[in-house]
Amino acid sequence: MNRDEPLVLGIETSCDETGIGIVRGTTLLSNTIASSMDEHARYGGVVPEVAARAHLEALQPSIERAVAEAGIALSDLDAVAVTSGPGLSGALMIGVGAAKALAVSLEKPLYAVNHLVGHIAADLVAPDAERLELPTIALLVSGGHTSLLHVRDLTTDVELLGETIDDAAGEAFDKVARILGLPYPGGPEIDRAAVGGDPAAIRFPRGLSRASERERHRWDFSFSGLKTAVARWVEQRADSGDELPIADVAASFREAVVDVLVTKALDACSERGVPRLLLGGGVIANRRLRDVALERAADAGVAVRIPPLSLCTDNGAMIAALASQLIMDGRAPSTLAFGADSTLPVTEIQVASREAAVA
Repeated sequence: MNRDEPLVLGIETSCDETGIGIVRGTTLLSNTIASSMDEHARYGGVVPEVAARAHLEALQPSIERAVAEAGIALSDLDAVAVTSGPGLSGALMIGVGAAKALAVSLEKPLYAVNHLVGHIAADLVAPDAERLELPTIALLVSGGHTSLLHVRDLTTDVELLGETIDDAAGEAFDKVARILGLPYPGGPEIDRAAVGGDPAAIRFPRGLSRASERERHRWDFSFSGLKTAVARWVEQRADSGDELPIADVAASFREAVVDVLVTKALDACSERGVPRLLLGGGVIANRRLRDVALERAADAGVAVRIPPLSLCTDNGAMIAALASQLIMDGRAPSTLAFGADSTLPVTEIQVASREAAVA
């Protein structure tokens, strides 16, 4: 195996996107994504069984497309990588099964890795990015996860500082969009609805931000109460017979989410003495979140890194990139003993390594 610039194919199937990525070292060769979002839109959210079936149908053509785009043959690979968790169990099982079959058939080593840490590794294969500087605080915001991490070393030392204790930020966007009569997915719809709205029109609550909550939940997130506050405000408006100012509601809701995310992330940077913040996950596509983070971080003397948006959503390239780092660090492959783990902790960067098995 080439440990200097390993050629790795990554498979990501943790939710509703079938991601196949191919990297050589830190060079991105292909990032192919097949989304089943349209199939879930009629239900107003991701249906696990539908997602798993879509992955099953999309995997082979996605792998073929990625290999063609990268200009390689499968036999050229140095390793195969796959998301073991966290994510939807059924969806993860499809990717794990395919990765095992591919690795065994090609007689290539297999690396089972953590989806969340993969979002951090995505920055390594950004087309014109400098090497990710560590340590860094990482804020990962997606439909299923809202996590705040202290990353000292990408392959050995990732600490969970805080996470959502109920709805993730992306889930809150979807649910509030439904309250406002907007279609799924909620994130871009809320963004569009907020155009021209006043973000200060309604003071919605900032979850887990009171002084009394700081000791236990300083860096945790909660958006369930915010969602409920929006629902009650809309109900009261309807009862009064007044017209619903959708733009103001959308802008005020979005501002509450952004305020909490950025405040807690920068607080972690300050408390841990780390003047760097990495943003990742699909919700980073939200323009207001990026703008506020960049503005407030600059005032705090914190450098912000944001991978290209195509590498922020779930993708196979980030999984391949993380495995590539593990290989270059001399880490042994995973055994075939691992499975899909929907609640895999972020501290478990690689699953079932041969080194761990021997130990």
